[in-house]
Amino acid sequence: MLTTTILSAAAAATTTPVRNGVDYSSIAGMFGGLLVVLMIIIALAYGLKKLNLTTNSSGAIKVQAQTAMGPKERLVLVAVGEQQYLLGVTAQQVSLIDKLDTPVTIETSSFSQRLKQARANQQ
Repeated sequence: MLTTTILSAAAAATTTPVRNGVDYSSIAGMFGGLLVVLMIIIALAYGLKKLNLTTNSSGAIKVQAQTAMGPKERLVLVAVGEQQYLLGVTAQQVSLIDKLDTPVTIETSSFSQRLKQARANQQ
């Protein structure tokens, strides 16, 4: 049994290309795998940043709607209690555009409702 283990280890050592005691193919495979994992991590981080999954549902200030006006500019509808404010948000400042006298109602639907509606439209 010991001789078969030694013979199989010797056969495996002779089939892999080794120069100067270093197996370059396994090092290249290791770095290739590392690069793939790093690219996946970067892609997931970028995707999560774009999805903006933060929820602001608790507290006195609630963001009810927002729309991008440019790469770093947004219009944001904020509710503080019963009062609503329309804000302009840039990278440098936040400006009050209007204090709304009549509240804007925003129709919200869950993902499952949107999925049902999309399936119904496909049929």
